[in-house]
Amino acid sequence: MAIPTYDNLFNPVIEALKKLGGSGSVSEIEEKVAVLLKLTDEEVNEIHRGNRSKLSYRLAWSRNYLKRYGILENSSRGVWALTPLGTKTGKVDKDEVNKAVKLLDQALVKGKKDGKKVIDDEEPGLWQEEMLEQLLKLSPAAFERLCQRILRESGFVQVEVTGRSGDGGIDGRGIIKIAGLLSFYIIFQCKRYTGSVSAQQIRDFRGAMVGRADKGLVITTGTFTRDARQEATRDGAPHIDLIEGEELVEKMKELQLGLKIKMEESVEVDKDWFKAF
Repeated sequence: MAIPTYDNLFNPVIEALKKLGGSGSVSEIEEKVAVLLKLTDEEVNEIHRGNRSKLSYRLAWSRNYLKRYGILENSSRGVWALTPLGTKTGKVDKDEVNKAVKLLDQALVKGKKDGKKVIDDEEPGLWQEEMLEQLLKLSPAAFERLCQRILRESGFVQVEVTGRSGDGGIDGRGIIKIAGLLSFYIIFQCKRYTGSVSAQQIRDFRGAMVGRADKGLVITTGTFTRDARQEATRDGAPHIDLIEGEELVEKMKELQLGLKIKMEESVEVDKDWFKAF
């Protein structure tokens, strides 16, 4: 089937979040929507432009509209959740959502003409796409060093980039300490490309893990196929954590790496405060 338009994804997004317990990451929502719609790997990975899939692009717009409609909210850590209204909502009418958002846009334009400060939701995915383009311009060695920096900023210690070929795909290693008491040895692999990481590549990486580490981590600017995700969490096999392109740039935003984040000051007079005098 063809990937649904952004407004035909409104209800699948809501249903996906409900099945996820009311909240989920971008990748969790995308995976659950793909399952609900019975999309094939080829359909899920169909490219919209650059390094972004058509499904990912349209889901970003869908989440944006549902947020502005009051159904969804999102945190700075990239987690999307149903609002109290969203939790009570069964299904939404796409025409009503589009109409409500259109009215918000009209108010936004009017507010700008009147010189009022109005919060504007920028087109979803613009800075993410630009960031991914910059990552793809890095050499493989530079991307490995960037991943090393990200892991260090995230609390890993003794992070080393091996950079050796013929080492089972291992690009580096490090240690993560939990509560200052428990240490886990991690090996990681960095894949700087636009394609999707396959299940076979995950199996090969796991084979290289044996006897070397407690955990494995694969970081890519691309995506992972559905089979790759299932392989990473297969029962009876060492678990491998996966970070795809969208999650990677969100993590960089959280760590304020490679981004200039502008914060606008908002000042409002507290009229009730003066009643005490």
